[in-house]
Amino acid sequence: MKAAPLPGTGSAAGAIDFSRSAASRYVQLASLFRRRVESGQWQVGQQIPTVDELAAECQVARATVRQALDLLEEEKLIARYRAKGTFVIGKPQEQFWCEVASDWSGQLIAPDGVTIEILTQRERLSPAPPDPMVGSMAPFYQHWRRRHWRNGKPYYLGDVYIDERLCERIAPESFETKTSMRILRELPGLEIAEAHQTLTLGSADPDLAALLQLPLNAPVAHVARSAVDRDGCLVFVGQGIYRGDVVRLDIKLK
Repeated sequence: MKAAPLPGTGSAAGAIDFSRSAASRYVQLASLFRRRVESGQWQVGQQIPTVDELAAECQVARATVRQALDLLEEEKLIARYRAKGTFVIGKPQEQFWCEVASDWSGQLIAPDGVTIEILTQRERLSPAPPDPMVGSMAPFYQHWRRRHWRNGKPYYLGDVYIDERLCERIAPESFETKTSMRILRELPGLEIAEAHQTLTLGSADPDLAALLQLPLNAPVAHVARSAVDRDGCLVFVGQGIYRGDVVRLDIKLK
């Protein structure tokens, strides 16, 4: 069964206003089509409308539709079959996702199948004071930048700042295998008295798009984390960015 266009599209009233974003038309169109797969409007196993039908619906050139579908095919969301049509074969969240844990214990465990790439390490850099500001800043911090991969794709870019006085007690290989919170948890003699996490939404700039292999202006989730020791010192500041198409936030309400 073929997925039908949305009612009201294909007319001037249903035209897409591409001027609202600086991203290319085909990138914006790919986001629209990806959302249809993700929401179930285009279901797995279902044939999607033809290039001609999508071009008429969205009021764009056929070449623009083909470029958008090329992106979905690269992501293994659709497959094209000669003389048969184009079919949905997967959903974004089925390929890989990352749960942003909302409690301390969840921050200790990296998702299965994750590899961590260290981009820069042991640079003396000071983080921007976190918001909300808790505790007092350490005299100096060591900085690491890490990129997390899963299923052959980067999904998280993180900047880690740790009180320099603690760094000599951290095994270098820990940064290749462990979450930042687990590294802190396992440090002998360090007691974390307070920890915070803040999540905000944004879009990918050119540098971030390249690092996370995303289209320009694709949605991302910014996560800021901080931890204070029992003496009130801000021993850890983390600034991370997740791909918006893989992140999931679960919060138990009761």
